[in-house]
Amino acid sequence: MLVHPWDAGTADEWRAFVAAQTVGTLVVPTGDLPVVVPTHYVWDGTAVLLHLARPNPALKALGQRALFSVHGDWAYVPAAAKAIGDEDPALGIPTSYYAAVTLTCDVEVLEGPELLDVLRASLLRFEPGSGVADPSVHERKLPGIRGLRLTPTGVQAKFKYGGNVDDAHRAHIAEDLPPGARAHLERRTPMMDG
Repeated sequence: MLVHPWDAGTADEWRAFVAAQTVGTLVVPTGDLPVVVPTHYVWDGTAVLLHLARPNPALKALGQRALFSVHGDWAYVPAAAKAIGDEDPALGIPTSYYAAVTLTCDVEVLEGPELLDVLRASLLRFEPGSGVADPSVHERKLPGIRGLRLTPTGVQAKFKYGGNVDDAHRAHIAEDLPPGARAHLERRTPMMDG
C-alpha cells in the first residue's frame, strides 16, 4: 500500500484503530494466489486473535507468516466538495478518505487451553455479560476449529484524511463526512477556527 508521509499512522493510532474494529482480512501466501479470509477478530494489545474452522483452506496453506488487514471509516469525497471560495467545483478532484492497517505477522496455531483462551476473548469482545457458557462445555466440537495468534512484526498504517490539503479545504470537507472519518480528519489535522 502506498503511504505518503502525511498519511502515515502512528503506533498509537493504528493500535487504537485495530482495537476498535471487529472484522479484518487474513491473507495467507501460497505458491499461487493467496488465500483471503474475512473474519472477526480480537486485538489483545499485542496480537490478533481469531479462530477458523479446521477445513478452512487458509489453515492448510498457513506457514509461519501471514498478513492481516483492517480497514474502515471510509468516505468518498466528491469533486465539487473539494472546491472552496471562488474555485470551480467542476475542476475539483474527487478522492477517498479511509483508515487502513496491514500487519505482517508471525503465526501461531492454537489448540487446547490456548484455543479456549481465544474463544473466551472473542466472547468477551462480542458478547460481554451475555451469560453464554464457557467454551470448554463444547469439548467434543473443539477439534473442529483452530485458534490463531498473529503477532505483528511489521506494520503499514495509512490514515488518508486530507493531510495533503490546507486547513480551509479540510474544514470544508469535514462538514459532510461520516462520524468515523470526520473524527480521524479532526484528530490528524488542525482545523480552521470558526
